[in-house]
This record gives sequence, structure tokens and C-alpha cells, in this order.
Amino acid sequence: MHVATLLLLVLSVGLASQWLAWRLRLPAIVVLIAAGIVLGPVTGVIDLGLSQAGFSELIGLGVAIILFEGGMALQLGELRRVGRGVGRLTVLGPPLAWTFGALAAHYVAGLSWPVAWVLGAILVVTGPTVILPLIRQARLNKDSASLLKWEGIVNDPVGVLLAVLTFQYFTIAGDGVADALAGLGAAVAAAVVLGGAGGWLTGTAFRRGAVPEHLKAPVLTVLVLVVYWASNLVQHEAGLLSVTVMGLVIGTMPLVERETLRHFKENLTVVLLSVLFVVIPSQLSLEHLALIDLRAAAFVLAVLFVVRPLAIGIALIGAPVRAENKLLLAWIAPRGIVAAATASLFGPALVEAGYPDAERLLPFAFLIILATVLAHGFSIGPLTRRLGLAARRANGLLVVGATRWTRALTGALRRLDVDVLVADGAYARLRGLRMDGAPVFYGEVLSEEAEEALETQHLSHLLCATDNDFYNALVCKAWGARFGHHRSLQLATHQESGDEAKRMTLQQRGYLAFDEDADFETLQRRLDEGWTVQTSKLTDAYGLEDLVERLGATGEAWVLLGGVAPDGGLRLHSVEQPVEPEAGWRVLAFAPPTARGGANGRGGSGADAVS
Repeated sequence: MHVATLLLLVLSVGLASQWLAWRLRLPAIVVLIAAGIVLGPVTGVIDLGLSQAGFSELIGLGVAIILFEGGMALQLGELRRVGRGVGRLTVLGPPLAWTFGALAAHYVAGLSWPVAWVLGAILVVTGPTVILPLIRQARLNKDSASLLKWEGIVNDPVGVLLAVLTFQYFTIAGDGVADALAGLGAAVAAAVVLGGAGGWLTGTAFRRGAVPEHLKAPVLTVLVLVVYWASNLVQHEAGLLSVTVMGLVIGTMPLVERETLRHFKENLTVVLLSVLFVVIPSQLSLEHLALIDLRAAAFVLAVLFVVRPLAIGIALIGAPVRAENKLLLAWIAPRGIVAAATASLFGPALVEAGYPDAERLLPFAFLIILATVLAHGFSIGPLTRRLGLAARRANGLLVVGATRWTRALTGALRRLDVDVLVADGAYARLRGLRMDGAPVFYGEVLSEEAEEALETQHLSHLLCATDNDFYNALVCKAWGARFGHHRSLQLATHQESGDEAKRMTLQQRGYLAFDEDADFETLQRRLDEGWTVQTSKLTDAYGLEDLVERLGATGEAWVLLGGVAPDGGLRLHSVEQPVEPEAGWRVLAFAPPTARGGANGRGGSGADAVS
């Protein structure tokens, strides 16, 4: 197969697997690995024709980008909040997990001590490629999410470094422990100098305009790979630690373009993961799969129910971490791309070094990856909800801007048992909502404090309703990736200009909520005229057409705000994303006082008003 055809096949299969996993609500890694096994050992479609060394080097470049992006995602504010817990997880956790994993690999799986120690080090990692999707899936609170995220991202390069040093200890002649300690020192020095200083210099150059805007993301990508390569020259496999440090440094620098760079890296990471998780399992053979036996299954059970809980239990003794979070950490530890890539590197190398049982390293690693991703992916939701660490569902509204109109909307939604959180930077404007008992956030939603403290995992929609069109647009763009741009709405913009070309474009704002004439001043004026936020129940006998017949034309006589579907899900109406309420919906309408009442008796519907 031609190289271009093979590359296109892998990319297509990888991204199709990601989409299929999203549609079926399955962990993406499971579908990707299954696709790789089908295209590799089962059908033989994927044949890269690369040596093991060349294959490992290419895998390393991809993993370097992934770990750099994970480092950029870390926030020091999270560390301040859960710092002591993270310290225990990243300082005491790895050696404990390494030791207990090696013991299980030797006594349960039957591997020789050298291979067992290497496998134990590989299984220390709980990387961001699987942790971050699970956090989003479970809608964890910020403290619990921060603990899992920091442990996963920091322990990835630590586990790889442990595996490298262990491998060198058993395969390279020298002074043993002294050589291992020297290698550790060289790796740390490379991370500080090349990763830390290199990241700071790169960020400084970007901030001073030394690199034009259109080249910043490509230059940064190449510099990450250069740092990875240079660090590996200093100490074998130290590059992953260096790029993680580099990502952390750049991610915490005050750079205007930081979010743009992060989004570019996130998109690149999705593509790389799609490729790597198809290509790596495709290199397995049927002989590899035949090495999985009852001892391998027993080893998986030992890792799940003994190694991880024991390591976390000891590491967090006396730590200021909630008991619920300790239970969560003791169970949730899915392995990802770094474990697969490291096993594919050291398995063949250990066999060549005289340890024949190392051929079991790669299939064992994939078995652990599949088992942990499946077990933890399907259990994290029920577990976190039972422990009170996550929202049961994302169904609610974040309102930016406390006004009399948003107070009326909040009251109506709360009457329908929909979660609402109102944010505003002026404490006085929140007074009425606080008197109503509505949840509020006092602060700037674009601030670092909001990024760290604002809990939105239980909310599904964003409505920016201040009197400033441009601020509304800015917030929609900043928070759109979290809620989904199709669920990030703002009030209609002021239409002083009749020329459409002179107005704010869709690409620079959120979707327009409700109606194109429903701007801030119009809503407030109609509220002064006595309009209220009303709810009406639609039935088979009393549908939307009947509601329109009673109230008049939408947009003129009344405004359709959205509604609550029969499943309890909130839907907001938008000019660009209209809703079509059906029987069973509770419709939200902003209508004049003459529309109140009169609905009873029209097919069993009802209308309530909130002003």
C-alpha cells in the first residue's frame, strides 16, 4: 500500500473511531484499539515497513506533543487549591505504584524480576489522554478533577523515566545504582534547562513580537520536538519530562495568545491520538495475543483491586484530601498512550537484551489499558455521583449579567426545576437574586478566579445578557468551547445600522438568543410595560400552533425563549438554532400581561407568570 494511502486510511479510521465512540458514549480508546487490532493482526492491512527503532522514534514524537499539551492545560491555581494532595500523588504515588506493580507482575503474572520492574514503572502512568475525557464525561467538581488531572499529567513522564532508568539498570553494564542516579540527575537537568528555560525563552519571544502571529503555533510545535530530541541526547527518554515542563511554563505565562496556542495543540492532539491508538495496536501479532492467559487476567485484577488502592491509600495517609476523593483516586487510574508507547519501545529491547519473557510486555500493557479504560470509563459516572463529587446531568443555564429581566427568567427556570447560576461583577446587582435564594457568582467570569472556582459541570447552556454587546460576544467566545458554541447564546445586538455588513459577524459573537429584536433595551422596556416570563404546557390537544393563535405572532406579540422538554432537558430558542416545542414541553414565553390566564381549558394547558 502506498504511503499516502496508508496515512489517509489511518487518519480516516482514527477520526471515524473517535466520532463513533462519541455517538455510542464509549471510551474512545476502546474503539481505536479495536480498529487497530482489526487492521493489524487480524487483517494485516496496516504494514508500516519500519524498523522497531524507527517506529519507536515516530511514536515518541507524537507522545511529546501530547504531553506538552497536557502540561499547558495545568493551572497553578488548581495546585494552590489541592496542592498537598497533588504533592503526595506525584511524589509518593509513583514509587509506591512502581513497587507494588512490580511485585504483582512477578508473583502474579510470573514475569522475571527485570521485566516485572520495567512493567511496574510503565503502569505508573495514568495519562491525560484518558483522564481528561473521563473528567468531562463524569462532570466532576473542580477539586476532584484537579487531583486526577495533575496526577495523570505529571506522572506520565515520571513513569517513563522510571522505566528508562530501570531498563538501563538491567541492560547496560556499569555501576548499577550510581548510573541510574546519574541518569536521573541528567534527566532533571535537561528538563530544567531545555524544558523550563526553553519554555520561558519561547514565551518571552512570543510576548515581545519576535515571531509573527501566523508562525507562532507552527514554531512552537517544532520547538517542542527540538526540546524533546535534545533532551533525549542528554539522557535517554528524558524528552517527555522536558516537554511536560515546557508546557507547564508556557501555559502559566501571561501570554495573550495562550488560549489560541492551546486550542491548536488540543486539535493536533486529537489527530495524534487517533493515529497512535490505531497504529500501535496494529503492530501486535496473533502470537502476542496468544500470550494472554489466566495469569495475565489475574495480574489485571491485582492491578485494579490491590496495586492502585494500596498505593493511593499509603500515599494519602494524613493528607488533607476528602475521603470521597481518596476513594475515587483509589479506583480511577486508566492507562493511555504513554503506557502503550513505552511498552512497545522496551518490550523488544528487553527481548534483545536476553529477557525472553519481555515479549509479554506489550500485550500485557494493552490488556491493562483496555481493562482500566473499560472498567473506569463505565464506572466513573455512577461512582462520582454516589460519592457526591459530580453532577448527575448537565442541564442548566449560566447567565452572565444580573438584571431585572434575568431575575425574572431565573425565577421561571427555577420553578421548572432547572439549575441556574447568575454571574455578575457588581455585588449590588446580585442583591435581588440573592434575596430570591438563587445561586450567584460574584466576580468577573473572564478572570482567573472564575476559571478556578466557577463550578459549571452541571450546566448545559450559556446566556450572556448584559447591556454590552461586545462583552457578551467576548464571553461567548471564551466559554463557547466548554458549553459548545451551539449552546452559547447572547442577547440580540443593537441594530442602529441597517447595513448587515456593518454589524458584528457570527464568527465574532455567540448565537443570538430568542429573537433578532430581543436586545437588552427591548427586553427591559417590555418588562417595564408589564411583560412577564410565562410558562405553558403543550399537549397533544394544545400544541404550539394553538399557543401562537392565542398569543399572536412570535417576535411581535410575544417572544419564544425556549422550554423544557419531556425528558427535563433545557432548550433555549435562538435565531440561528431554533427549537420546535412539541407535546409534553413546558414552553417559556416572554409575553404581555394580557396573555396570562385563558390557557386553562385550551386542551388542558396551563400558563404561569413570573415577573
